[in-house]
Amino acid sequence: MSFFSEFKEFAIKGNVMDLAVGVIIGAAFGKIVDSVVKDLIMPIVGRVIGGLDFSNYFVMLSNAPADFKGPNTYEALTKAGVPLFAYGNFLTVAINFIILAFIIFMMVKQVNRMKKEEPAAPAAAPVTPEDVLLLREIRDALKR
Repeated sequence: MSFFSEFKEFAIKGNVMDLAVGVIIGAAFGKIVDSVVKDLIMPIVGRVIGGLDFSNYFVMLSNAPADFKGPNTYEALTKAGVPLFAYGNFLTVAINFIILAFIIFMMVKQVNRMKKEEPAAPAAAPVTPEDVLLLREIRDALKR
């Protein structure tokens, strides 16, 4: 089988198409969850903890350039090329992951619940051990 025919067979299989659709929908779903975390959850968490924006929680690992005149925000400093230890941004991404993992867990749990259970195969007659068969033959022979 040639390389191209093997690739064609692989690409046409249903699992590959299902995977492609899953990746595309997953990317769009990831953006929705990212927005939920960034725009809805993190402002509330930040307000409870005392800050309004977790993305501005960082430690500068070096000084800003001498010609830097912008604000000391995460976006401005990263555009200026200043290395930052952005633990607030990491916290936002970690919460995003936890929420996404929880939502996927709940979806898989619901799909598994909706799947119909396969009916059990009819039980075959139990196999009688050979020694029991011999004892039955002896019994039947003694009855005669």
